[in-house]
Amino acid sequence: MKTLIPFLCIAALLLNSCNAVRVITDYDTEVDFNAYKTYAFYKTGIDKAAISDLDKKRILRTITAELELQGFVKSSNPDILVSIFTKSRERVNVNQNNFGVGFGWGWNPWLWNGMNNNINVSQYTEGTLFIDFIDKEKKSLVWQGVGTGALRTLNREKREERIKEFVKEIIARFPPGKDKN
Repeated sequence: MKTLIPFLCIAALLLNSCNAVRVITDYDTEVDFNAYKTYAFYKTGIDKAAISDLDKKRILRTITAELELQGFVKSSNPDILVSIFTKSRERVNVNQNNFGVGFGWGWNPWLWNGMNNNINVSQYTEGTLFIDFIDKEKKSLVWQGVGTGALRTLNREKREERIKEFVKEIIARFPPGKDKN
């Protein structure tokens, strides 16, 4: 039982890390983000995203909801344009678990070539979502958030929930310097 608890903790950590969305952001440090109050979607950029139109709609609906929570207003004459871009790639995880069982000193047949030598191979799709904020007047990129994580695409509900996770994690970091409490 004592060896089972650390194993379960490690397994839970590994499973959780596969579900996490890793986010990085970059932005123009000379931009006053407080000046931006309105937004619109940059159709030209969104049309180039290599995902289904249904997934694009899911992403845009979630971006709209998250930006409105922050006080931004969708406008036909916006301060800032929002664009998306996506990438995906197949990933393979190989994990080898060697667990020895034995007591005291001496040779342990299960430690070196025993029956507890397990190799687990898993394959999954890793997706990356880029959300870009473009200053409409300057026509320049002012902020970019990139979220990367495992995709669940088997059923619509899980896919929709995963898209919401990606967008929320990315938009939570916009604008830079805001209070994160």
